[in-house]
Amino acid sequence: MSNEARKAILPHDYKPSKSEEFMNPVMEEYFRQKLLSWRDELLMGSNETIESMQLDNLQKPDIADRASAETDHALELRTRDRERKLISKINEALEKITDGSYGYCEETGEPISIARLDVRPIAVYSLEAQERHERSERTKRDERE
Repeated sequence: MSNEARKAILPHDYKPSKSEEFMNPVMEEYFRQKLLSWRDELLMGSNETIESMQLDNLQKPDIADRASAETDHALELRTRDRERKLISKINEALEKITDGSYGYCEETGEPISIARLDVRPIAVYSLEAQERHERSERTKRDERE
């Protein structure tokens, strides 16, 4: 069934639950709207940062003020870079909703818990698979050190 045919109207008080069919059209729409809202919020913050940095003059006469402003800008740019990567993950999750693979663990193919998706809608692994992945990463990092 095409995604267009599956689109659903989201009741204003809807919360996904384990008692309903996993990733039914209403649940998909819930997560789609959650992801879109999150992305819009991040983009708005990014635009505010750009405007603020354009208005802020780093040519301050006092060297301490200038150093402080440069540090603030560097921190803000790192934060925005992390948010840019997050927006990319949000876009990937939205694509998964479109192709019908959203909400399923990339490692096991099993559904990711609704509670996990509600807290982290860009999750690509079930909690168990995520823990295995993190343990593996720690082991690799420890071996390199």
